[in-house]
Amino acid sequence: MKETSSEQLLTITLKTIFGLEQVLSEELIELGYENPEILNRAVQIKGTWKDVYYLNLHIRCAISVLVRVESFFIKHEDDLYKKCMRIDWTNYFSLDKTFAVKGAVFSDLFNHSQYPFFVVKDAIVDTFRDKFDDRPNVNVKTPQVLFDVYINKKEVIISLNTSGAPLFQRGYRESVGEAPLNEVMAAGLIRLSGWDRKSTFMDPFCGSGTLLIEAALLAAGIPSLVERQHFAFKNFENYDAELWEEIKEAVPKRVLELPCEIVGSDIDAEAVTRTRRNLRALSVGRFVKTSVDSFQEIKKAGETGVMISNPPYGERMGEEVEEMYAELGDWMKTEMKGFNCWVLSSNMDAFKELGLRPDRKIKLFNGDLECSFRKYAIYEGSKKGKYMNKPEKG
Repeated sequence: MKETSSEQLLTITLKTIFGLEQVLSEELIELGYENPEILNRAVQIKGTWKDVYYLNLHIRCAISVLVRVESFFIKHEDDLYKKCMRIDWTNYFSLDKTFAVKGAVFSDLFNHSQYPFFVVKDAIVDTFRDKFDDRPNVNVKTPQVLFDVYINKKEVIISLNTSGAPLFQRGYRESVGEAPLNEVMAAGLIRLSGWDRKSTFMDPFCGSGTLLIEAALLAAGIPSLVERQHFAFKNFENYDAELWEEIKEAVPKRVLELPCEIVGSDIDAEAVTRTRRNLRALSVGRFVKTSVDSFQEIKKAGETGVMISNPPYGERMGEEVEEMYAELGDWMKTEMKGFNCWVLSSNMDAFKELGLRPDRKIKLFNGDLECSFRKYAIYEGSKKGKYMNKPEKG
């Protein structure tokens, strides 16, 4: 651990949101990583500490980047402390850094799911005491070093969270509304939509602009985390500042134009003000067009493209939401011909009011809300006509 050796091969686990595992895997392949293994809400690869730094900056669809410290099996509750005392925790961080232990436990060996975290914490503290006659402080809310403990039946996997704060905290969003879309979710929705980064991208419910910003950064080839200043790996004993600067310096900081048109609107003037404020802080911001308009007033930009909307689900709107979805469906049918329109919502009844049959449904979670992300391909004329007009093969 003392070296960020390019030779040292690590097991790297990238955690994500339920439903985004496949697009995270595809993103890793696009970044040059071979054979990523898809897990539950995570994707795993092999790599080096250079890859850890690179991924924390470049990955868009992951919440955190974990590096495995140790994995082992236990037969009894008491085995956890014994096995943890074999790990030299002083290799990973110094006395002056705060730490915490979090994770997930799925095992009958423990009566309380939080108990293993206290055991690991005690092992870390005792290791430092044995070596330095002193101990580091625990900070549960904002630790400088965070260990992730995953216990499934008798298997224990301990990892270092190299990101620290979740990676949806990009560092670019100064102003947010009441229910902002998670940035990792926004990046995932864009990838799920199959947008080619060349055709028009539209969001008629732009809120504080998360989808617009993620789309613009993706089209420009600029990492979504380019504005973020802090990552937990900077607190590790093996932190290589020179390597980190080298990785950052390779990132394009400015763009002269975008290869596509990105357009956003919202009926809420305050929301559009927030969007513009957030866009102003980024080099891509000046290429994104925004307006204070209801979706009914918006005309499509371009002949083809992708529209992604995250309209209100109805938690605060009451009965008005069904009428709004009906109007959204009518607008999509009349104004968005040639576009693939995607709608994210937790309101399954409201979906019916769109009056359109979805081409695809994807189950996702927006926070704690179970949602559906649905694709509606809007054609000139009917789908039936579209396929009947195709020339026969042969």
